[in-house]
Formats: sequence, structure tokens, C-alpha cells
Amino acid sequence: MSYLYTDPQKEKAILVGIITDGTTEAEVLENLDELERLADTAGALVTSRITQNRAAPEPSTYIGRGKLEELAAQKEYDQADLVIFDEELSPRQVKNLETFLKCKVMDRTGLILDIFASNARTSESKTQVEMAQLEYMLPRLTRMWTHLSKQKGGIGTKGPGETQIETDRRLIRIRITTLKEKLAKIQTQKLTQRKSRNELDQVTVVGYTNAGKSTLMNMLTNAEVLVEDRLFATLDSTTRLTFLDSNKKILLTDTVGFIRKLPHHLVASFRSTLDEVRNADVLVHLVDLSHPNFREHIAAVHETLKDLEIDSKPVLLVFNKVDQVHDPELLHQIRMEYPGSVLVSAYRGINIPELKSELLHVLENGYTELTAELPLDASKALAFIHSISQVKEIHYTEQVVRIRFRLNKRHEAGVRSMLDSYQRAILIQSFQ
Repeated sequence: MSYLYTDPQKEKAILVGIITDGTTEAEVLENLDELERLADTAGALVTSRITQNRAAPEPSTYIGRGKLEELAAQKEYDQADLVIFDEELSPRQVKNLETFLKCKVMDRTGLILDIFASNARTSESKTQVEMAQLEYMLPRLTRMWTHLSKQKGGIGTKGPGETQIETDRRLIRIRITTLKEKLAKIQTQKLTQRKSRNELDQVTVVGYTNAGKSTLMNMLTNAEVLVEDRLFATLDSTTRLTFLDSNKKILLTDTVGFIRKLPHHLVASFRSTLDEVRNADVLVHLVDLSHPNFREHIAAVHETLKDLEIDSKPVLLVFNKVDQVHDPELLHQIRMEYPGSVLVSAYRGINIPELKSELLHVLENGYTELTAELPLDASKALAFIHSISQVKEIHYTEQVVRIRFRLNKRHEAGVRSMLDSYQRAILIQSFQ
């Protein structure tokens, strides 16, 4: 299924992008820079880039006829094995391009899926990637470079070929159903795990791929997460217990990195992993300040969070790799432009105490204080309150127990529901 990794020798690749009415040349070149990093991560050597100005992509071949002939000539000159397009191609476009160019053709989505397939380590991420690949492959079964035999015209060849393709489609659909059932079971298991640690505040690190999330995770928790200067080096979420101060324990989770034009197949498949983001009390949005396009990376992460419908979470913006920035004016500008943000170097440990302090402050804003009266026999409710909150004061009388406690707002509904189950229990006050 994944073909970039079958040959130990690096394949030569040509990158292709188009400048449409809705994009600028600078944006397209920036996207091709990122595509080249993706190709390098996948193990390919980029030999050339080709761009074309068009109002819109050509429906049959994505680029125009003249540019296609130029691409074919460049492919022969470079002796390239692979052509990678920056936008997602339709099955028809892939088939026509491969027929004309006589080499493998991929789009950004296929390339990212290949990288994910190579870097998946756990059963969960492998299942997620395989499902995304199969859904991507399903409409592309007739292409000439798949594992299926190439279909040729002629008497006596069409019937069996069509039957084989339909058989493969049916098998893929069955496999996708099986994988969805497997992911559902994994999600149920993870939900149980989350409930068991529900009393602790949960912080999730998000950010553009290669922003340094794993390095920060290692600095704060000694998690020994793989750190590599490559896109999508780690896919599996890692959760570790850590302390913000001597009395404040939290669960810190590292997630898969985001990227512009993140394939919708992956977003759908990785929903169980991204639930770690959805269930967080606070998001730490880590940004690589040394990257020239860090503002675009911030926007891409915001857009992904919006797509996941979790953009309303409290967010602490953290600019990483400050040790690689040698422009004092930029550092001053960041502090003015993003008040409340923290500038750190996760690798060198710069400003980590400030990060912990600011994160503690953001978490404190998510707390509320409640005072309640319960009957003396409400031992279950009292135990529940003790397990999820910080009890400030408790006073016993002959008739009731009066308890004042401070807790995360996400537990408030559970406490109210618990109190409603006792006839004489009342919530006296609720304030920040």
C-alpha cells in the first residue's frame, strides 16, 4: 500500500504546484517548501519544482498540456521516479498523469498518508492510518501503480479485470468496517482510562508539526518521547503525570502535529487520538518562533481546532526555540502582539519556570468554589467531592454536613447531579 519505502535507495521526485486566482506565488512556493520537507521525511530526494499560473486546475490533468509536456521533459532529464502534486488529485487526474508521464504520481494527501504509515507505532495509530489509507485508495483502484494488475483493453480482458476490481473494492469496504469496529473498542478503553484519571487537570500540547512538542514533553515530564527534526516524527499521543509546583499535579499529553491541508481522511481516522485535545482543560499551543512563517502556522492550528470544534478551549500560547532567534526586535514584537504568551526554549530549558507559572494561572481561572449542605448519611457524595476537589472547610452539625470546596468547572455538573440525588442536599452558593 505504501510504496515510498519499498526501495532503500532514495527516489528522485519532482514537485508541482499551481498559482490560482485565490493564491499568491509566495504562498505556493511556501507550500512547496513544506512539501519538500514532507518528501524528505518520506525518503525522497527532490530534484526539481514546477509551477504554473492558472485560473483553476485542469480537470483532466491538473496542469495544462504545455506544462505537462514540460514536466515530462523535466522528468526524463532528472531521471525522476516520482511526481508529487501539492493539492489532492482526483482518481481521474492521477490515472491520466501516470499514463502520460509513465511514472508514479502522488498528491500531498497520499504522501502524508505514507509518512504516517511509516511512523505509526502503536496498534491504535496503525489502525487509524490503515483506515485512512484504505478510504483514500478506494476510488483509486484502477491506477496503474497499485498492487492490482494493470487493466488493458482488448478481447477477453475486460470481464475478469472488472470483477477483480469490484472484489477488491468489496474487500476494502469490509476491512474498513472491521477497522472502525476496532477503533471503537480502543476508544471505549481510552474513555475508561480517562475516567480513572478524571480528578486531575488535563493539559494537552498542540501545535504545528515539528514545533518541538515532544521536546517540551520530555523537558516537563522526562517522558523520553522520540525527538527528531522531521515532520510527523511522532504520531502516538503520550500522557504523563507532572508537577507545576509542589502541590499541583497535572496530566500532560502530547499529540500528533497539525499541518496545512491536513488530509480529511486523517482527521476523521485520528478522532480517538484527538479526543485527548477535546477532553483537555487547557491547550498549550506551541509555536516554532524560529520558523519564518510561524504566523501562518498559528493560523493553521487555529483552523484545525475549529474544524474539530474545540477552538473554545482555554489556550496558552507558547513560543518555542527562542534560543534560535537572534532578533531582539522580533522578541519585543511578540510580547506586544501576543500578551500573556510565554517565550521558551524547550531544548535548553529557558523560561520553563515561567511557563509552569503561567499554565498554573490559566488552570486556576477554570476553577470555581462551591458551598453545600448534605445529610449526615451522604458519605458517597462526600467521598466523591473529596476525590475531585480541594476541600477548603468542612463542618459537622447534628443534622447536616456543611462543606466548602474548590474544583474544576468541568466537575460542577457532576457534583450538582450527585447533590440532586439527596433530598436534603442543597448547594448554597457558587462563585469564582
